[in-house]
Amino acid sequence: MKTDLTDTTSSKINKALVLGRRAIGTPAVGMVLTLVIVTDEENAYDALKAANEASREHPSRTLVVIKRVSRTPRDRAQARLDAEVRLGADASTGETVVLRLYGEVVDHAQSVVLPLLLPDAPVVVWWPVNAPSDPANDPLGALAQRRVTDTYAAEQPIQELTARADAYTPGDTDLSWTRITPWRSMLAAALDQVACEVTSAEVEGEEFNPSVELLAMWLADRLKVPVRRSKSGGPGLTSVRMETNAGPIVLDRPDGSLATLSIQGQPDRAVALKRRDTAELIAEELRRLDPDDTYATALRFGLERLDEEAATTAPETVVDTVAETAVDTVAETVVETVEEKAPAPKPAPKKAPAKKAAAK
Repeated sequence: MKTDLTDTTSSKINKALVLGRRAIGTPAVGMVLTLVIVTDEENAYDALKAANEASREHPSRTLVVIKRVSRTPRDRAQARLDAEVRLGADASTGETVVLRLYGEVVDHAQSVVLPLLLPDAPVVVWWPVNAPSDPANDPLGALAQRRVTDTYAAEQPIQELTARADAYTPGDTDLSWTRITPWRSMLAAALDQVACEVTSAEVEGEEFNPSVELLAMWLADRLKVPVRRSKSGGPGLTSVRMETNAGPIVLDRPDGSLATLSIQGQPDRAVALKRRDTAELIAEELRRLDPDDTYATALRFGLERLDEEAATTAPETVVDTVAETAVDTVAETVVETVEEKAPAPKPAPKKAPAKKAAAK
Protein backbone atom coordinates (compact mmCIF):
# COMPACT_ATOMS: atom_id res chain seq x y z
CA MET A 1 0.00 0.00 0.00
CA LYS A 2 1.38 3.38 -1.06
CA THR A 3 0.17 6.85 -0.17
CA ASP A 4 1.62 9.97 -1.81
CA LEU A 5 1.54 13.24 0.10
CA THR A 6 2.54 16.52 -1.59
CA ASP A 7 3.44 19.67 0.35
CA THR A 8 2.64 17.92 3.61
CA THR A 9 3.67 17.99 7.28
CA SER A 10 4.88 15.48 9.86
CA SER A 11 1.46 15.31 11.53
CA LYS A 12 -0.24 14.43 8.24
CA ILE A 13 2.36 11.70 7.65
CA ASN A 14 1.67 10.22 11.09
CA LYS A 15 -2.05 10.26 10.33
CA ALA A 16 -1.44 8.48 7.02
CA LEU A 17 0.55 5.79 8.86
CA VAL A 18 -2.30 5.15 11.30
CA LEU A 19 -4.92 5.01 8.55
CA GLY A 20 -2.73 2.74 6.46
CA ARG A 21 -2.22 0.24 9.29
CA ARG A 22 -5.97 0.08 9.85
CA ALA A 23 -6.59 -0.43 6.14
CA ILE A 24 -4.28 -3.43 5.91
CA GLY A 25 -5.54 -4.87 9.20
CA THR A 26 -2.48 -4.37 11.43
CA PRO A 27 -3.29 -1.50 13.78
CA ALA A 28 -0.58 -2.48 16.29
CA VAL A 29 2.96 -1.16 15.90
CA GLY A 30 5.37 -4.12 15.86
CA MET A 31 8.63 -2.36 14.96
CA VAL A 32 11.68 -2.58 17.21
CA LEU A 33 13.62 0.48 16.05
CA THR A 34 13.67 3.46 13.69
CA LEU A 35 16.17 3.43 10.83
CA VAL A 36 16.86 6.85 9.29
CA ILE A 37 18.60 6.77 5.91
CA VAL A 38 20.13 10.07 4.76
CA THR A 39 21.01 9.90 1.08
CA ASP A 40 20.55 11.50 -2.32
CA GLU A 41 18.15 10.60 -5.11
CA GLU A 42 20.78 8.60 -6.97
CA ASN A 43 21.49 6.16 -4.13
CA ALA A 44 18.04 6.13 -2.51
CA TYR A 45 16.76 3.04 -4.37
CA ASP A 46 19.72 0.79 -3.47
CA ALA A 47 19.78 1.96 0.15
CA LEU A 48 16.04 1.41 0.58
CA LYS A 49 16.24 -2.02 -1.00
CA ALA A 50 18.98 -3.05 1.43
CA ALA A 51 16.99 -1.66 4.38
CA ASN A 52 13.85 -3.58 3.35
CA GLU A 53 15.80 -6.84 3.19
CA ALA A 54 17.36 -6.15 6.59
CA SER A 55 13.92 -5.41 8.07
CA ARG A 56 12.99 -9.09 7.72
CA GLU A 57 15.36 -9.71 10.61
CA HIS A 58 14.79 -6.36 12.33
CA PRO A 59 11.25 -4.99 11.74
CA SER A 60 11.66 -1.24 11.75
CA ARG A 61 10.20 2.04 10.65
CA THR A 62 12.44 3.26 7.85
CA LEU A 63 12.63 6.99 7.18
CA VAL A 64 14.45 7.90 3.98
CA VAL A 65 15.56 11.55 4.02
CA ILE A 66 16.33 12.87 0.52
CA LYS A 67 17.56 16.45 0.37
CA ARG A 68 16.66 17.80 -3.05
CA VAL A 69 18.80 20.53 -4.59
CA SER A 70 16.83 23.58 -5.77
CA ARG A 71 18.03 25.07 -9.04
CA THR A 72 16.76 28.63 -8.77
CA PRO A 73 16.81 31.21 -5.91
CA ARG A 74 13.00 31.23 -5.95
CA ASP A 75 12.85 27.47 -5.38
CA ARG A 76 15.44 27.66 -2.61
CA ALA A 77 13.31 30.22 -0.78
CA GLN A 78 10.21 28.00 -0.88
CA ALA A 79 10.13 25.23 1.73
CA ARG A 80 8.24 22.08 0.81
CA LEU A 81 7.97 18.52 2.08
CA ASP A 82 6.77 15.64 -0.06
CA ALA A 83 6.29 12.16 1.38
CA GLU A 84 5.56 8.65 0.19
CA VAL A 85 4.14 6.26 2.80
CA ARG A 86 4.57 2.54 2.14
CA LEU A 87 2.95 -0.21 4.20
CA GLY A 88 2.36 -3.92 3.88
CA ALA A 89 4.02 -5.75 1.03
CA ASP A 90 5.55 -2.52 -0.32
CA ALA A 91 7.53 -2.03 2.91
CA SER A 92 8.56 -5.64 3.66
CA THR A 93 7.90 -6.34 7.37
CA GLY A 94 7.99 -2.72 8.60
CA GLU A 95 6.93 0.75 7.57
CA THR A 96 8.66 3.02 5.08
CA VAL A 97 8.35 6.76 4.67
CA VAL A 98 10.28 8.48 1.88
CA LEU A 99 10.77 12.17 2.67
CA ARG A 100 11.82 14.63 -0.01
CA LEU A 101 12.90 17.99 1.34
CA TYR A 102 12.98 21.18 -0.74
CA GLY A 103 14.14 24.73 -0.04
CA GLU A 104 14.87 25.94 3.47
CA VAL A 105 13.50 22.80 5.11
CA VAL A 106 16.63 20.97 3.88
CA ASP A 107 18.61 22.63 6.69
CA HIS A 108 16.06 21.51 9.29
CA ALA A 109 15.65 17.82 8.50
CA GLN A 110 15.74 16.91 12.20
CA SER A 111 12.52 18.88 12.77
CA VAL A 112 10.76 16.73 10.17
CA VAL A 113 12.19 13.41 11.39
CA LEU A 114 11.73 13.89 15.15
CA PRO A 115 7.88 13.59 15.20
CA LEU A 116 8.09 10.42 13.08
CA LEU A 117 10.38 8.45 15.40
CA LEU A 118 8.91 5.44 17.18
CA PRO A 119 8.40 6.18 20.89
CA ASP A 120 10.67 4.35 23.34
CA ALA A 121 12.61 2.66 20.54
CA PRO A 122 16.28 3.03 19.54
CA VAL A 123 17.21 5.15 16.55
CA VAL A 124 19.88 4.29 13.96
CA VAL A 125 21.03 6.79 11.32
CA TRP A 126 22.77 5.51 8.19
CA TRP A 127 24.60 7.59 5.58
CA PRO A 128 25.26 5.38 2.50
CA VAL A 129 27.17 8.26 0.87
CA ASN A 130 28.29 11.79 1.75
CA ALA A 131 28.50 11.18 5.48
CA PRO A 132 29.32 14.17 7.69
CA SER A 133 32.84 14.48 9.06
CA ASP A 134 31.48 14.32 12.63
CA PRO A 135 28.32 12.15 12.64
CA ALA A 136 27.63 12.61 16.35
CA ASN A 137 27.40 16.41 16.00
CA ASP A 138 25.18 16.24 12.92
CA PRO A 139 21.57 17.33 13.69
CA LEU A 140 20.22 13.96 12.57
CA GLY A 141 23.08 11.99 14.10
CA ALA A 142 22.39 13.59 17.47
CA LEU A 143 19.00 11.83 17.51
CA ALA A 144 20.51 8.34 17.21
CA GLN A 145 22.13 5.80 19.48
CA ARG A 146 23.96 4.28 16.51
CA ARG A 147 25.48 6.12 13.53
CA VAL A 148 26.51 4.08 10.49
CA THR A 149 28.81 5.41 7.77
CA ASP A 150 30.76 3.82 4.92
CA THR A 151 34.27 5.12 4.24
CA TYR A 152 34.49 2.88 1.16
CA ALA A 153 32.02 5.24 -0.57
CA ALA A 154 34.11 8.33 0.26
CA GLU A 155 36.16 10.14 -2.37
CA GLN A 156 39.38 9.55 -0.38
CA PRO A 157 38.71 6.44 1.73
CA ILE A 158 42.06 6.17 3.48
CA GLN A 159 42.15 9.84 4.50
CA GLU A 160 38.56 9.47 5.68
CA LEU A 161 39.68 6.90 8.26
CA THR A 162 41.89 9.50 9.93
CA ALA A 163 38.98 11.94 10.09
CA ARG A 164 36.75 9.25 11.59
CA ALA A 165 39.36 8.51 14.26
CA ASP A 166 39.65 12.18 15.22
CA ALA A 167 35.87 12.65 15.49
CA TYR A 168 34.97 9.24 16.94
CA THR A 169 32.10 9.17 19.46
CA PRO A 170 30.74 5.99 21.12
CA GLY A 171 28.01 4.74 18.84
CA ASP A 172 29.83 5.44 15.57
CA THR A 173 30.52 2.54 13.25
CA ASP A 174 31.59 1.89 9.68
CA LEU A 175 30.45 -0.68 7.12
CA SER A 176 34.10 -1.06 6.09
CA TRP A 177 34.65 -2.48 9.58
CA THR A 178 31.57 -4.70 9.31
CA ARG A 179 32.92 -6.22 6.08
CA ILE A 180 35.90 -7.75 7.89
CA THR A 181 33.91 -9.50 10.64
CA PRO A 182 34.23 -12.96 8.97
CA TRP A 183 37.97 -12.38 8.48
CA ARG A 184 38.46 -11.49 12.13
CA SER A 185 36.46 -14.53 13.26
CA MET A 186 38.40 -16.89 11.01
CA LEU A 187 41.82 -15.55 12.03
CA ALA A 188 40.95 -15.71 15.73
CA ALA A 189 39.74 -19.31 15.32
CA ALA A 190 42.95 -20.25 13.48
CA LEU A 191 45.12 -18.90 16.31
CA ASP A 192 43.06 -20.86 18.83
CA GLN A 193 44.05 -24.10 17.09
CA VAL A 194 47.81 -23.60 17.37
CA ALA A 195 49.91 -22.82 20.43
CA CYS A 196 52.27 -20.28 18.91
CA GLU A 197 53.57 -16.74 19.08
CA VAL A 198 52.95 -14.39 16.18
CA THR A 199 56.00 -12.38 15.13
CA SER A 200 54.66 -10.40 12.15
CA ALA A 201 51.75 -10.26 9.74
CA GLU A 202 50.87 -9.09 6.24
CA VAL A 203 47.48 -8.03 4.88
CA GLU A 204 46.91 -8.00 1.13
CA GLY A 205 44.03 -6.29 -0.66
CA GLU A 206 43.01 -3.89 -3.36
CA GLU A 207 44.26 -0.32 -3.28
CA PHE A 208 42.18 2.41 -1.57
CA ASN A 209 40.16 -0.17 0.40
CA PRO A 210 39.68 0.99 4.01
CA SER A 211 38.85 -2.55 5.13
CA VAL A 212 42.48 -3.51 4.45
CA GLU A 213 43.71 -0.72 6.72
CA LEU A 214 41.19 -1.52 9.47
CA LEU A 215 42.10 -5.21 9.48
CA ALA A 216 45.82 -4.35 9.60
CA MET A 217 45.27 -1.94 12.51
CA TRP A 218 43.18 -4.53 14.35
CA LEU A 219 45.92 -7.17 13.98
CA ALA A 220 48.65 -4.74 15.04
CA ASP A 221 46.66 -3.62 18.07
CA ARG A 222 45.66 -7.10 19.23
CA LEU A 223 48.85 -9.03 18.45
CA LYS A 224 51.32 -6.22 19.20
CA VAL A 225 53.36 -7.09 16.11
CA PRO A 226 54.33 -5.13 12.98
CA VAL A 227 51.86 -5.54 10.11
CA ARG A 228 52.63 -4.88 6.45
CA ARG A 229 50.05 -4.03 3.81
CA SER A 230 50.47 -5.00 0.19
CA LYS A 231 48.39 -4.31 -2.89
CA SER A 232 46.54 -6.80 -5.05
CA GLY A 233 44.03 -6.74 -7.85
CA GLY A 234 41.19 -7.59 -5.47
CA PRO A 235 38.35 -8.08 -5.12
CA GLY A 236 38.48 -6.52 -1.66
CA LEU A 237 40.68 -8.34 0.83
CA THR A 238 42.59 -11.19 -0.76
CA SER A 239 45.04 -12.61 1.79
CA VAL A 240 46.31 -12.46 5.38
CA ARG A 241 49.61 -14.09 6.34
CA MET A 242 50.79 -14.39 9.95
CA GLU A 243 54.35 -15.49 10.67
CA THR A 244 54.64 -17.53 13.88
CA ASN A 245 57.32 -19.55 15.64
CA ALA A 246 55.35 -22.67 14.64
CA GLY A 247 55.15 -21.79 10.95
CA PRO A 248 53.03 -19.45 8.83
CA ILE A 249 49.24 -19.20 9.02
CA VAL A 250 47.71 -18.05 5.72
CA LEU A 251 44.11 -17.17 4.88
CA ASP A 252 43.87 -16.66 1.13
CA ARG A 253 40.75 -15.60 -0.83
CA PRO A 254 41.65 -14.83 -4.46
CA ASP A 255 38.15 -14.95 -5.97
CA GLY A 256 36.03 -13.14 -3.37
CA SER A 257 33.95 -16.18 -2.41
CA LEU A 258 35.98 -19.22 -1.34
CA ALA A 259 39.05 -18.98 0.90
CA THR A 260 41.79 -21.43 1.83
CA LEU A 261 43.15 -21.66 5.37
CA SER A 262 46.69 -23.02 5.58
CA ILE A 263 48.30 -23.91 8.92
CA GLN A 264 51.73 -25.45 9.26
CA GLY A 265 51.45 -29.19 9.89
CA GLN A 266 47.75 -29.37 8.99
CA PRO A 267 45.97 -30.01 5.68
CA ASP A 268 44.61 -26.98 3.83
CA ARG A 269 40.92 -26.28 4.42
CA ALA A 270 38.42 -24.51 2.18
CA VAL A 271 36.21 -22.05 4.05
CA ALA A 272 33.25 -19.99 2.81
CA LEU A 273 34.24 -16.33 2.94
CA LYS A 274 32.11 -14.63 0.32
CA ARG A 275 31.76 -10.87 -0.06
CA ARG A 276 28.50 -9.82 1.59
CA ASP A 277 26.01 -7.36 0.17
CA THR A 278 24.84 -4.19 1.90
CA ALA A 279 21.66 -5.76 3.31
CA GLU A 280 23.69 -8.33 5.27
CA LEU A 281 26.02 -5.63 6.57
CA ILE A 282 23.15 -3.44 7.79
CA ALA A 283 21.43 -6.44 9.40
CA GLU A 284 24.62 -7.20 11.33
CA GLU A 285 24.91 -3.61 12.53
CA LEU A 286 21.30 -3.62 13.77
CA ARG A 287 21.92 -6.72 15.92
CA ARG A 288 23.84 -4.71 18.48
CA LEU A 289 23.20 -1.05 19.28
CA ASP A 290 25.78 -0.59 22.04
CA PRO A 291 29.15 1.09 21.31
CA ASP A 292 31.69 -1.10 19.49
CA ASP A 293 34.80 -0.77 21.65
CA THR A 294 36.85 -3.08 19.43
CA TYR A 295 36.23 -0.86 16.41
CA ALA A 296 37.14 2.22 18.42
CA THR A 297 40.43 0.70 19.58
CA ALA A 298 41.42 -0.42 16.08
CA LEU A 299 40.44 2.89 14.51
CA ARG A 300 42.39 4.91 17.06
CA PHE A 301 45.51 2.79 16.55
CA GLY A 302 46.40 5.18 13.75
CA LEU A 303 47.60 4.78 10.18
CA GLU A 304 50.82 6.67 10.96
CA ARG A 305 51.72 4.28 13.76
CA LEU A 306 50.91 1.36 11.50
CA ASP A 307 53.33 2.71 8.86
CA GLU A 308 56.10 3.21 11.40
CA GLU A 309 55.85 -0.32 12.77
CA ALA A 310 55.43 -1.89 9.33
CA ALA A 311 58.64 -0.20 8.16
CA THR A 312 60.62 -2.42 10.57
CA THR A 313 59.52 -5.60 8.76
CA ALA A 314 59.84 -5.17 5.05
CA PRO A 315 62.11 -8.10 4.11
CA GLU A 316 61.67 -7.68 0.38
CA THR A 317 62.60 -4.04 0.45
CA VAL A 318 65.52 -4.59 2.84
CA VAL A 319 66.95 -7.44 0.77
CA ASP A 320 66.68 -5.42 -2.42
CA THR A 321 68.33 -2.40 -0.84
CA VAL A 322 71.19 -4.47 0.60
CA ALA A 323 71.71 -6.22 -2.71
CA GLU A 324 71.79 -2.97 -4.64
CA THR A 325 74.24 -1.45 -2.14
CA ALA A 326 76.50 -4.51 -2.36
CA VAL A 327 76.48 -4.42 -6.16
CA ASP A 328 77.33 -0.74 -6.19
CA THR A 329 80.18 -1.26 -3.70
CA VAL A 330 81.66 -4.15 -5.69
CA ALA A 331 81.39 -2.17 -8.91
CA GLU A 332 83.18 0.80 -7.38
CA THR A 333 85.96 -1.46 -5.99
CA VAL A 334 86.47 -3.14 -9.36
CA VAL A 335 86.67 0.19 -11.12
CA GLU A 336 89.21 1.54 -8.62
CA THR A 337 91.32 -1.65 -8.88
CA VAL A 338 91.34 -1.53 -12.66
CA GLU A 339 92.32 2.11 -12.60
CA GLU A 340 95.20 1.40 -10.18
CA LYS A 341 96.59 -1.62 -12.12
CA ALA A 342 96.17 -0.20 -15.60
CA PRO A 343 99.48 1.24 -16.97
CA ALA A 344 99.57 4.93 -17.39
CA PRO A 345 99.09 5.93 -21.00
CA LYS A 346 102.25 7.06 -22.84
CA PRO A 347 102.33 10.67 -23.91
CA ALA A 348 101.85 11.21 -27.62
CA PRO A 349 105.07 11.98 -29.50
CA LYS A 350 105.59 15.59 -30.34
CA LYS A 351 105.60 16.51 -33.98
CA ALA A 352 108.69 18.22 -35.39
CA PRO A 353 108.09 21.83 -36.24
CA ALA A 354 107.64 22.42 -39.91
CA LYS A 355 110.62 24.06 -41.67
CA LYS A 356 110.10 27.32 -43.38
CA ALA A 357 110.48 27.25 -47.08
CA ALA A 358 113.76 28.80 -48.30
CA ALA A 359 113.36 32.18 -49.69
CA LYS A 360 113.98 32.37 -53.33
